[in-house]
Amino acid sequence: METTDVLQSIFRWAHIVAGILWIGLLYFFNWVNSAFVPTMDAETKKKVIPELMPRALFWFRWGAAWTWFTGIGLLIIVYYHGGLLFDEGSWNLAAIVMLAVTFLGVFVYDAIMKTLGKSNMMAAMLLGLALIAGAIYLMGNWAGFGYRGYAIHLGTLFGTIMAFNVWYRIMPAQRKIITAIKNGEGPDPALVGLAGMRSKHNTYLSIPLVWLMMNQHTTWASTNWLYTVGIVAFGWWIGSMLFRKAPKVSTGL
Repeated sequence: METTDVLQSIFRWAHIVAGILWIGLLYFFNWVNSAFVPTMDAETKKKVIPELMPRALFWFRWGAAWTWFTGIGLLIIVYYHGGLLFDEGSWNLAAIVMLAVTFLGVFVYDAIMKTLGKSNMMAAMLLGLALIAGAIYLMGNWAGFGYRGYAIHLGTLFGTIMAFNVWYRIMPAQRKIITAIKNGEGPDPALVGLAGMRSKHNTYLSIPLVWLMMNQHTTWASTNWLYTVGIVAFGWWIGSMLFRKAPKVSTGL
């Protein structure tokens, strides 16, 4: 019994459990709670939200944190120590650059959302998809990552963006929103919009992220890097369909 096998099993177990906790609450917020909250009057909101949301957000933010940290642990154990990053080749300057893109790309995303995203979200999404396509191509054709390598690093990029959104955009806004409602005041619409939009982005990112986590089982997608780009776009389309469905769900059983 090798230590790395034991560590991999423990990290994978913790990663999946934490991910279920995090993404389950993410879907609850976006597809259930978002349709329920507008049905409450001011007095009901004042009573329900300060009790419900802090409890839900506790599990939400720590689920995000533990999903990210255990994911990084798996990345180190399986891909860096385990040598699965490259099909052929080894570490070089290009690989290091693309590793930086994986972990620092979140700041490019954040800048786009603060600028272009404010005036034209569709253009921001298309720009994001183009940048994702460029990253996939460079990881596979310049840095020498194998299919599993570039798929998991794209997933890591998505997960890092999502965890950043939770801790640095959604949570600070939600604290102020909950405090305002608790005090009987109307929350700042800008904060409500920010928290809602970043949560929505996380929901869209989560769908292709699940695919990318399963990359070792999708050998057909390794034949052309464009398949992965298409999967990301298709995942976003699935998200849009579910968002359209959410407010139409009947309350009748």
